[in-house]
Amino acid sequence: MKIRRVITLIALVPLGIGLVYVGRAVYEGTATIRQLLTENKQLRQAITNLTVEEQIGYAKVVWQGVREGKLFTTLRFVETDRNDKLRKILEKEYTIEGDVVHFDALIVKFGSQMVMDGKAHAMYLWRRIYGEKMPPENGFAIEPAGQEPARYESLLKLLPARDRQLFWEHIWDLANNPESLRRYDIEAIYGSAVYTRLRPGLIYVFQITPSGQVYPQVVPEL
Repeated sequence: MKIRRVITLIALVPLGIGLVYVGRAVYEGTATIRQLLTENKQLRQAITNLTVEEQIGYAKVVWQGVREGKLFTTLRFVETDRNDKLRKILEKEYTIEGDVVHFDALIVKFGSQMVMDGKAHAMYLWRRIYGEKMPPENGFAIEPAGQEPARYESLLKLLPARDRQLFWEHIWDLANNPESLRRYDIEAIYGSAVYTRLRPGLIYVFQITPSGQVYPQVVPEL
């Protein structure tokens, strides 16, 4: 029995070391994002200069039909430039079973003290697209996880590439830390998924409010 216990303890040691390492990595990542938000003047200045965003992209159906008795929708998803709504910075096509499509984004809502005009503003990161007949975790990626969105490259251009990557990789770590959110004047960090039934001949223009609400505005395709 004693030998068996010793063997069990020896087997658990690497697991314990691994858990400590993972926990330390998460802690260090969180500590670093805290330092970035408090000590990096370029980042704080960029957040201060946030302006109200309206149109953040659009989607349109390029094909919709039946295959082997099932309805499929192929859509084109476009993200537009912050300063030029006609300039595309991301364009991808996805084929989804069915006609109801979910668009999932990460929202970072800053408070009024952080922003120059004294009004709350929000940044966002498109995450994935998925249909009603598939689990969200199997959805198609829009922006690679943790990668800086092209839409904010000009806003954060004064930051070194390492700091920009750090911000987008670890900002999610603060979501469940109320004390840190208050300290950095971040009202909330959360996921938001909006869905709609897509039809050919229409363009679904995604708008974002200063409070971070994303919704599609439907307009006829010209």
